[in-house]
Amino acid sequence: MTSKLSQLREMTHVVADTGDLSQIERFQPEDATTNPSLLLKAAETPAFEPTIQQALRAARGSSENARIADAMDHLAVGAGRRILDIIPGRVSTEVDARFSFDTAATIQRAKRLIALYEQAGADRGRILIKIASTWEGIRAAEQLEREGIHCNLTLLFGFTQAVACAEAGVTLISPFVGRILDWHKKHTGRDSYPPAEDPGVQSVTRIYNYYKQHGYPTIVMGASFRNTGEIEQLAGCDRLTISPALMEALEQDTGTLPRQLNPETVIRDEPRVSLDESAFRWEMNEDAMATEKLAEGIRNFAADAHRLEQILRSRAAA
Repeated sequence: MTSKLSQLREMTHVVADTGDLSQIERFQPEDATTNPSLLLKAAETPAFEPTIQQALRAARGSSENARIADAMDHLAVGAGRRILDIIPGRVSTEVDARFSFDTAATIQRAKRLIALYEQAGADRGRILIKIASTWEGIRAAEQLEREGIHCNLTLLFGFTQAVACAEAGVTLISPFVGRILDWHKKHTGRDSYPPAEDPGVQSVTRIYNYYKQHGYPTIVMGASFRNTGEIEQLAGCDRLTISPALMEALEQDTGTLPRQLNPETVIRDEPRVSLDESAFRWEMNEDAMATEKLAEGIRNFAADAHRLEQILRSRAAA
């Protein structure tokens, strides 16, 4: 019997949720995703040092802060460019989370990242710009998609965000399965949920069915998994971005992996929804989990970006 990881690849595009090149080489995913937290982790390894030094040499700016900000962009693109040499598909590179509520700044930074990729010889069609799923971020993605820059809307926790992303025509969304579970465990006092009852799994399943029912082309990519049970319950989803540890666990398991999600068997009972800004903000206000986890995620990514900047400052000083 083949491994569950191999079986999963037959029905879902497997994406590596890591910036570790050795792990990407080992598991040979189609795509890979990065974020400030993953880059921070990679920056602490000796193998990443050449990428840091290259970013510092390339950085330009009229002040130290400007040069560090430019170095951050070069670092993200340098890491992504190395990943593209390994994988056949796309890499996701994140806009600074501190721009999550600034549409114009998000667009400007996204275009800067794409320009750096193209200067490095990468095809923009292989890049997904990751943007937080705020109202401002979704509007930025809508404009970028019109200009041929494909986007991955991240930090997505609720159906309202998913609806707005689909209406904006974004290429891909990343619902955070495990963080949804974390919130529900904290607020219900439960230690665990069976995979089929996992709130994160149920959220992604609903979004997947809604998109397929109404013909939205936006790709659903489950993310932020806490265990293999969540992954198995979403087998058949368009894409799943999985950490090396969980890919290892799936590789070691030779049990049967049945398909759970299928566009041909979706439940077609969800009416189509349309949201303007006030409706979006109200529905988010009504969803405490999505509101709290979105804010927390932005804060955490911003904090890790700040830590990464400190590493660059120390390297530049040395």
